[in-house]
Amino acid sequence: MTKKQGAQPPDRAPERTPRRARTWGRVVAGLGVLVAVLLVFPGLVPNTPGHLGSLLETFLPWLGLALPALLLVALLCRSRGAAVALLLPAAAWLSLFGGRLSTGAAEGGTFTVVQHNISDVNPDPAATARALAGTDADLVAVEELTAPALPAFATALAADYPHHATRGTVGLWSKHPLTGVRLVDIRPEGVGEGWDRGLRAAVRTPQGETAVYVAHLPSVRIGPTTGLTSGRRDESAALLAEALTAEPLDRVILLGDLNGTLDDRGLASVTSLMSRPDPSFAFSWPATLPLARIDQILTRSAQVTALWTLPATSSDHLPVAARIAL
Repeated sequence: MTKKQGAQPPDRAPERTPRRARTWGRVVAGLGVLVAVLLVFPGLVPNTPGHLGSLLETFLPWLGLALPALLLVALLCRSRGAAVALLLPAAAWLSLFGGRLSTGAAEGGTFTVVQHNISDVNPDPAATARALAGTDADLVAVEELTAPALPAFATALAADYPHHATRGTVGLWSKHPLTGVRLVDIRPEGVGEGWDRGLRAAVRTPQGETAVYVAHLPSVRIGPTTGLTSGRRDESAALLAEALTAEPLDRVILLGDLNGTLDDRGLASVTSLMSRPDPSFAFSWPATLPLARIDQILTRSAQVTALWTLPATSSDHLPVAARIAL
């Protein structure tokens, strides 16, 4: 007599992807889309409180570092959908910044300029001055030029740069004659007298007269509770923009520590008036681990064909150099 077998439950196929992994996959995909949106539309982030929008724009290229981390999570979750979704922010980053990875430069341009915040606490201004003189640039512009440091620069640059002008803590040395030198008042409200950080000069280049501005906008501060404080810098930028708008010469070169990147909306009053050079990242600050280019070389009716940083000096900024087609 055979024993009656009881009904056996059918075997259940194991889930290909555990529910938790699927959840993480969706999170990764969502974060990838968010990164893409922030890259392409950083203006969606409001500038209040704490100027979060400007803070994001200052370090916008570094947002790409989120992609390797998200990709790693997607691989651990074995989520193909999440990995595919990350192609969107990757494409956005490459579209915005991929061209800056190239070491090539546009053709043309024989006029070279160097811009450097030399630091008002520079322990060896003479060595910094010699390094700038050794660049053989047509123009050398400096900020945070203190009275004790001025003789060192005058000595080091005198032979090759017979024309120079200083106003307050900014200076310009030139191989070509300077005319029409004057102070540019970019002092924000509430800052005391003697805060002079802007000058304008007309340079008689081989290609004709060119207006050159040297400017040092107020510093910004970043804090955990205050965010990015840039009110005075933004106000100073607006004053600089007024001077650039009133400039009678068509061709303009702006050299300066603007204490902000070209993506920062706080500088839009200035950057909207000038051509935007993006041949490379050329991060200039801080010198020990450069994270952003806040030292700028901008032009109008001229083209920056190459832009790069120079070896470190005793300053907390790196010098920035450019070749310009006038």
